[in-house]
Amino acid sequence: MSEFQKLYSGRLWAVMSWQQLEAFWPRIGGAGWFIYAVGEPPPSAPSSARALSAFIAQLDALLRREHHHDYCGIVYADRLDAPGFVKIFDPNHLGVSCGCSDKPPLPGWVLSRVAPEDLGPAAALPEGRKRWWRGLFK
Repeated sequence: MSEFQKLYSGRLWAVMSWQQLEAFWPRIGGAGWFIYAVGEPPPSAPSSARALSAFIAQLDALLRREHHHDYCGIVYADRLDAPGFVKIFDPNHLGVSCGCSDKPPLPGWVLSRVAPEDLGPAAALPEGRKRWWRGLFK
């Protein structure tokens, strides 16, 4: 099993509240993270600190706008204090994101310190989500 697969299938901790998410984002740090939108080709190189910062700002806004709950619960990390691997579920395609289902949904995005592997889309990505993703890095 590859390092990415070990991280992907390993134990992750949920960021439960919006306040916890606000405190969590700065712990990710700067450059050196692979930003992977599941359903798109995995990146071949880590992102710049600027690209990561822009992604986090836009993603945070999207999660708060589209996850209509008073809690977060859709961001998971290997370590909440010093993350090295993060799964973020798309609020519009949740299913049972806790992993207790036989077929849990794929995350919408993965942040990883190791190069990601193609997870393939569980379902066709909506065109609006594809446009959002592609527009982030123009």
